[in-house]
Parts: sequence; C-alpha cells; structure tokens
Amino acid sequence: MALRRRGFACLVLSLGMAWIASAADWPQWRGSKRDGICTETGLLKEWPKDGPPLLWTANGLGTGYSSVSIVGTTLYTMGDLAKAGSKLQYIIAFDLATQKPIWTAKVGPPHGDGPRCQPTVDGGLVYALGTSGDLVCVEAATGKQVWRKNLQGDLGGGENPGWKFSESPLIDGDNLICTPGGFGAAMAALNKKTGEILWKTQFPASARRGNAHAEYSSPVVAEVGGVRQYLTLLYSAGLVSAAAKDGKFLWNYPRIANGTANIPTALVAGDEVFTSTAYRTGAALLKLTPTADGGTKATEVYFLDAKTFQNHHGGCVKIGDYIYAGSGHNAGAPTCLEWKTGKVVWQEKQPGGGSAAVLFADGNLIVRYQEKQVALVEATPEGYRQKGFFVPPPRPGTGGNAWAHPVIADGKLYLRHGDVLYCYDVKRH
Repeated sequence: MALRRRGFACLVLSLGMAWIASAADWPQWRGSKRDGICTETGLLKEWPKDGPPLLWTANGLGTGYSSVSIVGTTLYTMGDLAKAGSKLQYIIAFDLATQKPIWTAKVGPPHGDGPRCQPTVDGGLVYALGTSGDLVCVEAATGKQVWRKNLQGDLGGGENPGWKFSESPLIDGDNLICTPGGFGAAMAALNKKTGEILWKTQFPASARRGNAHAEYSSPVVAEVGGVRQYLTLLYSAGLVSAAAKDGKFLWNYPRIANGTANIPTALVAGDEVFTSTAYRTGAALLKLTPTADGGTKATEVYFLDAKTFQNHHGGCVKIGDYIYAGSGHNAGAPTCLEWKTGKVVWQEKQPGGGSAAVLFADGNLIVRYQEKQVALVEATPEGYRQKGFFVPPPRPGTGGNAWAHPVIADGKLYLRHGDVLYCYDVKRH
C-alpha cells in the first residue's frame, strides 16, 4: 500500500505532538496500564436496539487476530498482506480521518491465520512481534525500521509455541520487555531505542519443570517492597516473575500452568496478583511479600477450580473489589468474582458464542464474543444487567473467529475482524 503523500507533512507534525499520552489514546495491549480499563467518561450508558451508530468500516488490515493501538489520529495494528505477488507479515498504520493506510512495515514471514500481537506505541516509536519471533521497532510517523531482533536467533529463546509467538511487548521506562522463553531466556529486557540486550532471565534448576517455552500471554509490572518486577505466563512454569533491574528469577507459580495454552494477562493490584488459564485449569489469587534477601515470595490466597472459574483468552478486569470476565473453556459466561475471596457473586448464561474479550469503560463492560456478538453489561456486583447487544454487519474479509480485543478511544469503539475494522460512536451527544 503506497504512502499517502497528500497531507503527509501535517500528519507527521500531528504525530510528533501526539506522544504526550492522553485519555483518548490506547497505546498498547489492554490500554495504558494493561488492565483492560478505559478511563473515558461521557459514553453511552445503554445502546440502541441495533447497537451504537456505525460510523465507518475500513479494509486493508489483512489476515490476523491483532487488536488495534491508537495514538492521536493514527491507528496501528498487524496483519498478513499479499503485496507484489507474495504474502508477508506487516505493521500497518491507518489515518483515522481518511480510514486509509499511511504506511506498512515488514515484520517477517506470514502465518496461516496471521499475527496476534497488538503493537506498542511509545515516544514516537512502534514495537511489534511477529509470529516467527521477529521483534521490530519502527518510526511511528513513517514506518522506517529502527532496529530488529529475533527471539530465537538473537535472544536464545525456546521453541516457538504451537500457535506461534503472540505477546505484545511491554515498554517500562527505557526497557522493552519480551518473552523469548526457555530456561535460559525466560524473559528479556532490551534498550527500547537501540535493541541492545540488557538482560535475560535464567531459570534456577530448582524451578525447572518440563519445558518453559513462551506462551501467549503478555507481561505486566508489579512492585512489592521496593522490588519492581515483570510477570508473565510460561508453558510448564506457570506465572513467572523476573526482577526489573537485572532479570533475576524471583518466583513462579506452576499450579496455574496447563499443557496446551496459557493466555490471559495477569491482574495486579498492590501486592496481590490474580491469574487464570483455561483447558480445565482454573484461577488463583497470590499475595506477594518481600523477602530478607531482597526478593519476593508469592503465596496462594485461594485457588478456583475450572468448574468454578477459568478464563480462556478474553482477559479479566478488576473494578473496585470485584473481577469481571467471561468464564469457561472456549466459552465466556459473564461472571463477577469477589477479588479477596474468589466467591462467585453472579454468573449468567452467555449472550454470544465462544470466548469473550472484556473491556471496561464508564461503568460498563464491553463484551465481545468470538462468534461476533457484542454486549454492553453494567459492571456491578448487584447482578447481571445487560444494557445493549448487537452483531456487526458481515463484510468480505471477516471470516473466522472475532478474537481481536475491543478498543475504545475518543468516544469510539473499534472492532477488528480479520481484514475489516469497524468504528462505532459510543459517546453521549
């Protein structure tokens, strides 16, 4: 897709001014804090019978499950695109004003149903991970490559998991955090501007159990007793923690690991962490405490078996003292849990098919099902209160599962399904 020259100078100027984060931006996986919470207000409290107004649809995203990141007037995603007779994996930048692509940047080889990573936008740069482990940094304004590394070839990562590398890179200060996997490079930190390798996490022999290759989760930050650390899910090791300053292995919680796919991003609240996986596994709340040697200890507060609660890959959100999410393997029964106890406050038959991706905004949950249905549900422990429901219209290029997580930015709801992007007006007028 050719670069749109018309108005490009204005675009570059607007991009250059857009790196001061605003509430209207959605710069990375699950939002600015990776918690699935949109801080915007003034949104519709209920939807019309047929759903919120559809403003526009756009094509050109290619094959893939990647969700979208938005900074200023530019949207970033990933997809497998056929260009010049061959198919490759790309980062794609869209101008929201024209709904047209601005640039594409090559990432690596294509993969069956496309990439899963949601680009991370920070300080005028965009970071993305391809399914073959190609970690790429490009300029946000132009798509020009700044640096690239491969998780296996350059970082000594473990085997590529069955559904391929899928995480969305984390930027924390000057560090980029990624998960090469394996006992020799469970996690790694790179200088975000140069790609220089700063550290790699080595698993101690005492914590090794089966294989520890990367899975399909994305890292988050926790800080306990002055120890900043990064948490993510690995294959047999379960939830794993590495020290931010040097990558030292701190702890892991293997009970949450399953032998197929470990996916949801952990929720962190102070010194507590909630984690869940599907495939008949369950969920747990962990209490983190500092240790005398400057490390951290993780203690199980409770464990919920899979019959009580399991989150497949739609994620969970914590609002006040409660967790809201879809529960079930290949399912998404709307569920409210009490954070401190794990008690099921309510659970309802799901209004859509398959797993459910959950986003919180202005008092409500946007619940998107893999079979395309979208529901608006009030986030309250008082009971299940559905405030809206619709199904996006079918379009060429929307085959397969609607797994890309929903995003709200500047009063607009963005839903990606394969090659197509839907934009809905969810702001009160």
